[in-house]
Amino acid sequence: MSRRSRSRRRGGFTLLEVLLVVGIIALLAAFVVPSFMGTQRRAEVQIAQTMVDDGGHVASQLRIFRLHMGRLPEELKELVEKPSDEDDAAKWGGPYLESLDKLKDPWGSELQYKCPGDTNEDSYDLWSIGPDRQDGTDDDIANFKKG
Repeated sequence: MSRRSRSRRRGGFTLLEVLLVVGIIALLAAFVVPSFMGTQRRAEVQIAQTMVDDGGHVASQLRIFRLHMGRLPEELKELVEKPSDEDDAAKWGGPYLESLDKLKDPWGSELQYKCPGDTNEDSYDLWSIGPDRQDGTDDDIANFKKG
């Protein structure tokens, strides 16, 4: 009987084999996850840069607004909300954007807008406060060069 039980060895993995596989997976994850996070951050920065660039969607809607109204908006919400002033309401051809959510950067913060701009005095400054969500820091992304 003892000879028979030896020949019917149970199938499965030893503890050492399982630990080895778990260790290899953890090692691979240690290299892959940081690489993915860096790629995601670069993509988010690129999306924000596209949003504020002069050739971006918001900038093109600002130009159309200026064509209709004869001026740039004082606030970005004017791209979405019809003016209460009758003269402005008659000229307004919007909404120029579907919603105010279109004016949020990849980190969920509203785009910042100043017209006339401090840097672009003849037009406007448009910027994202960046991944740290603090205005005036090095990671801000703008339609102007900081210096």
